[in-house]
Amino acid sequence: MVQQYESPVRIYKYPFELVMAAYERRFPTCPQMPIVLDCEIVEDAISNNGAKRETTRRCKLAVEAPYLFKKIIGVDVVFFIQKNFLDLKARTLNIEATNETFSSRIEIFEKCRYFAHPENPDWTCFDQTATLDIKNFFGFEHSMEKMGMKQYSQTTQKGKEIIECFINELKKEGVTHVDRWKEDGSAEPATTATTTVSCTNEKPPLSRDNSILDADYIAKHLGQLSPLQESKLVQFRKRIEESGEHGVPDFPTLLRFLRARDFSFDKAATTLQESMQWRAEHRIDDILGEYKMPTVVEKYFPGGWHHHDKDGRPLYILRLGTMDVKGLLKSVGEDELLKLTLHVCEEGLKLMKEATTLFEKPVWNWCLLVDLDGLSMRHLWRPGVKALLRIIETVEKNYPETMGRVLIVRAPRVFPVLWTIVSAFIDENTCSKFLFFGGPDCLHTEDGLEQYIAAENIPSFLGGSCNTLIHEGGLIPKHLYKSDSVEENNGAHPAHDHHGLYKSIDLKPGQMFELIIRNTDPKSVLTWDFDVLKNDLLFALYRTDTAIEQSFNGDAFSSVFDGADFKEGVNYTKLEDKVKCRPKEGVQGSHEMATAGTYVLQWMCPPSCDGPAQLMYFHEILSSANYKGSMTSLQSGFSSNSLQSR
Repeated sequence: MVQQYESPVRIYKYPFELVMAAYERRFPTCPQMPIVLDCEIVEDAISNNGAKRETTRRCKLAVEAPYLFKKIIGVDVVFFIQKNFLDLKARTLNIEATNETFSSRIEIFEKCRYFAHPENPDWTCFDQTATLDIKNFFGFEHSMEKMGMKQYSQTTQKGKEIIECFINELKKEGVTHVDRWKEDGSAEPATTATTTVSCTNEKPPLSRDNSILDADYIAKHLGQLSPLQESKLVQFRKRIEESGEHGVPDFPTLLRFLRARDFSFDKAATTLQESMQWRAEHRIDDILGEYKMPTVVEKYFPGGWHHHDKDGRPLYILRLGTMDVKGLLKSVGEDELLKLTLHVCEEGLKLMKEATTLFEKPVWNWCLLVDLDGLSMRHLWRPGVKALLRIIETVEKNYPETMGRVLIVRAPRVFPVLWTIVSAFIDENTCSKFLFFGGPDCLHTEDGLEQYIAAENIPSFLGGSCNTLIHEGGLIPKHLYKSDSVEENNGAHPAHDHHGLYKSIDLKPGQMFELIIRNTDPKSVLTWDFDVLKNDLLFALYRTDTAIEQSFNGDAFSSVFDGADFKEGVNYTKLEDKVKCRPKEGVQGSHEMATAGTYVLQWMCPPSCDGPAQLMYFHEILSSANYKGSMTSLQSGFSSNSLQSR
């Protein structure tokens, strides 16, 4: 079996020569890659007056595999041969690596390339591909394939971090620039910290009087702006500059905050200044360099960056359906998950800038693809939903207008319940960017994924041909839990504490409450979520073509269908049989409203109850325009305030 892997092009905003100086510090070992035990130079030849250098190393690597597996194959270390071809004149470094150990059973060929950015000579690009051909490996071919992919993923993720780390190390030593190779073979010594590295050779975006933005800068970095918007952007920058508290963000950031507040100076300034204060307090500017991903997250978090969508946006994939929400919260805690999210957001900002340079057009937001295959009621574990709402609120406040499109794929029947809770906390403009694909096939439907992602970049787990470096998730072993990380029972529904979304009503024995929904949008989805706080309740769902007015008189001991004009099966239909809901139970459900008409959610306190029942409820409608897929009726799902997710 042959597997091919490819990582997207990465960009270092440093000259090639400085990146090479950092690269050399990786050998023979470096603490960031403990798997590499040693690298011995076996050949080293310099030619063309010092312009070319060919180096061969024999590298000793530790085997990262279960003990039993290592015992079966009989080795703890493996050897690789790495050949480097450096051309200082062409400003390229080509690297080839092949396995020496088990070469008759497995063929591993990895190719990496560093090269000067074609558009900006002060930047360096990096790309990487690998081929894994497993011929015969003691019957463990599939396991070797998974371990190989995991190792490639880890190496790819750490490679850029290592270069950045050694560049920072060079800066601390006073080295910020290395001269290019010259035809006579000479090169001036590396300069000290008095010389700064230029990240761009573009002219300043503002005119001398700071009143007009350069037209080329607008076209390359901001996109189309009206004269009024351009003027407001310049004035907004001046206002933030005059406040002088935390510096001035770049123009794309200023524009995002302005757009998020409809170009209102006061609202945008307040939001931006609060965000800048938040960034300073939490040292967000340092998160890319300082964040260390917990081992549990590395092994079990099913999310990662994956190429770009068709509009050039960086694409992030999250396999939410296979994510062990409870396990992650109990092993690393809510704060650590928030920190992970912020790290992803900061990566997104950096990748957007790189995409702007790569595609030579403004890319100021990114695309999120969420795979919900495997989503179930256990994902509605209330501490998990509470953590999700906190994350959403933090991102909405501090990263406005960064979400260009959200593709929700393989949405199961339970999804509208989660959407009912979560969507209320997402900005209306962001909600409009969600596209939903129901059913297992999101490729071969009208307006499928290929409308938004190039066919060659669609992940294999969605039916495409592209392998990804994204972990498939899975249950986290309980021995990794921290006992004090998350409370098992935190009482009320997480949404109850947010903006009064849930409404409360008391029903006397025999009394009923009916919520009437007039639907004019066929194939939209009605969702509901309610808690029974006191005594039993009966719940049912009905539909009729007759228009009915909502009544909140509070004394209804009869249904709207008890009138002489209604007869069940003739002019109204029961869509969900009555179910009895016990105290402390939460009930979630959804129903595709295939046709227009009147839909009635009905709750009743049984006459046999010894006292009034108390209900807290919420409902929402997911429009057909946003939902692209079929959804069958979902039987009401039960949860309990004290019930664990599994």
